[in-house]
Amino acid sequence: MLAYVIFLLYLCTRIMSGLFFLGIGGIGMSALARYFKHAGYRVCGYDRTPSDLTRELENEGIEITYRDAVDQVKGLGLTADTTLVVRTPAVPEDSVIYTYLRKNGFTIKKRAEVLGMVTRQKKALCVAGTHGKTTTSTMIAHLLHPTNAFLGGISMNYGTNLLLEEQSEWVVVEADEYDRSFHQLTPYISVVTAVDADHLDIYGTEEAYREAFAQYTSLITHALVMKHGIALQPRLQPGVKCYTYGVMESSANSTQPSDRPDFYADNIRIANGEIYFDFHTPKEEIADVRLGVPVYVNIENAVAAMTVAYLTGDSKLSDISSRISTFKGVWRRFNIHLNTPQVVYIDDYAHHPQEIATTIESVRKLYPTHRLIGVFQPHLYTRTRDFAEGFRAVLGTMDEAILLPIYPAREEPIPGVTSEMLGGQVVQKSELVRVLKERIARSQEPVVVLTIGAGDIDRLVPEVIKGLKV
Repeated sequence: MLAYVIFLLYLCTRIMSGLFFLGIGGIGMSALARYFKHAGYRVCGYDRTPSDLTRELENEGIEITYRDAVDQVKGLGLTADTTLVVRTPAVPEDSVIYTYLRKNGFTIKKRAEVLGMVTRQKKALCVAGTHGKTTTSTMIAHLLHPTNAFLGGISMNYGTNLLLEEQSEWVVVEADEYDRSFHQLTPYISVVTAVDADHLDIYGTEEAYREAFAQYTSLITHALVMKHGIALQPRLQPGVKCYTYGVMESSANSTQPSDRPDFYADNIRIANGEIYFDFHTPKEEIADVRLGVPVYVNIENAVAAMTVAYLTGDSKLSDISSRISTFKGVWRRFNIHLNTPQVVYIDDYAHHPQEIATTIESVRKLYPTHRLIGVFQPHLYTRTRDFAEGFRAVLGTMDEAILLPIYPAREEPIPGVTSEMLGGQVVQKSELVRVLKERIARSQEPVVVLTIGAGDIDRLVPEVIKGLKV
């Protein structure tokens, strides 16, 4: 794999000895940064604010600056002849550092371009879709471990978003549709979990969004694993197989074979904080699969991951079933931080109306007698504007909804687009714990507190845990 990286750097027309990552604190960028650091290159980068992840990178010997200023780049001694710049679209075009690098002849590549080149040395097992990408890809990596993986979250089993194994022929990749990034990949096998419209600031319409997924499927070289019933017309190359997967809520024996997915779970049982199901392939089945993280939506994710592991031919079905029971989850994917008779506290990354609906469904199934108090931080002004009706509807299914101000990320404010338009009480971060404690004290029932969002709401988690324990 290292030889291929050297070839990649030659493609940039210069011999590079180091890399500078613009937006290095992002989960996808940090995995690439770790990869090149492991390969022996000098790695440094810029991010707007320090975080636990950037501190981990610094502890691994990666230099990071947090000030968007030219002197920061000059102070690192970077030169255009020896430094490849990798950028994420999350860094705005008018960034001072980005503008300086662009004007001074640095070779600049998007993260997706570099990831696509790096992963072509192995057979890429990719996971695309509006929802479930990170959990499903992390499950696949766990089922095939030891293997290579560039993950969109921190694996709770391995404590990292990068897995390396030179002897493995596989590399697991999260295929991000933002900015059409997944068009840079060459998937050997790919899952597509969902095509619910998102990123309309990029695509404009739902039709254009789905068209991007159809184009993505044309890049697959071996097999597509597609959720049963989604609104996608694959555009597969000759010889590429298509399989469907899903969850059968009722008995599979009561449905016509033509209505069943190729791979599916049925006979689902939820009891005593555990989830069990039976897993079916076109040729065999295995009963009593125990889900490692007992969240209802993870049944579907597990079926997709188990399907990919099965199709690689590297594992027996019994081994796949055994390993899925040891899956510990992904940081910020339905993490249960507090579980007492009176208060359960869960934090989740959900930031799209359908994702929030799925998370709420899981909470209701696991804690049917609890009152649900949700805290949502909207992510991006454009997403809040484009899906305001959907957000209002899904937040309305909670018993109580609390909103934080919109997290803007790369965007400038849009007049009239605020958290207030979604309904519910809007509070500042500094007031959140106090408001939660007041609401819990008023409740006559046990309470689930659910914090959700893709911004920086996760930085409040330690404070919320501490406050709710008192």
